[in-house]
Amino acid sequence: MPELFTFTAAIFGLSHHADPELYKTVIYIVHMLLSAGVALLVVRFAMSNLQLVPKGTQNLMEAYIGGVLQMGTDVMGREAARRYLPLVATIGLFVGIANLIGVIPGFEAPTAFLEMPLTLALVVFVYYNFEGIRRQGVVKYFKHFLGPVWWLYWLMFPIEIVSHFSRLVSLSFRLFGNVKGDDMFLMVILMLAPWILPMIPFALLTFMALLQAFIFMMLTYVYLGGAVTVEEH
Repeated sequence: MPELFTFTAAIFGLSHHADPELYKTVIYIVHMLLSAGVALLVVRFAMSNLQLVPKGTQNLMEAYIGGVLQMGTDVMGREAARRYLPLVATIGLFVGIANLIGVIPGFEAPTAFLEMPLTLALVVFVYYNFEGIRRQGVVKYFKHFLGPVWWLYWLMFPIEIVSHFSRLVSLSFRLFGNVKGDDMFLMVILMLAPWILPMIPFALLTFMALLQAFIFMMLTYVYLGGAVTVEEH
């Protein structure tokens, strides 16, 4: 399969065949920084001229924040959802923009590189365990790993540990695999029919990009909710 054109590779004179590692690193870093920059600009525009009756970017961002808050409310209650809203909304905006960048010809989604999904998954993993220990206490938090039946403690505890670490795989590889697959699908479409056929796939890929951001946010809220609302068995 021929190399997909990107503006970054053209600007820096990179070739995947000449130096694959350098090509991958530069493409990833540039597009990750681009995604972060676009996210910051969107937030900046939304807050530049706040009005009582929102319009434009402010209206869009308020609708987004309201949707994320409602999502968290359904999972863990409104008070807890508001507490973790900044983290979840920031991750969702960043991931959503990073996914959408890959839909634009000449760009690659940084989430199609495993480094970014894995880093975000590690942030979520460390943070929800930290919050669980901070709010429940070490003993109470790890006690729910044992399960309700005392004579199965020896079995349930390692299973729960493995289950929690598997969430790293679930968060990172789900996002990486879906976005990477979408990129490859788009590459094939652009090779076969670069002007006519891609219109319909572009709409589908845009939907999938937003869907993956939604799933990442939802799982983050679910993991946080399970960590901070642990009750006695």
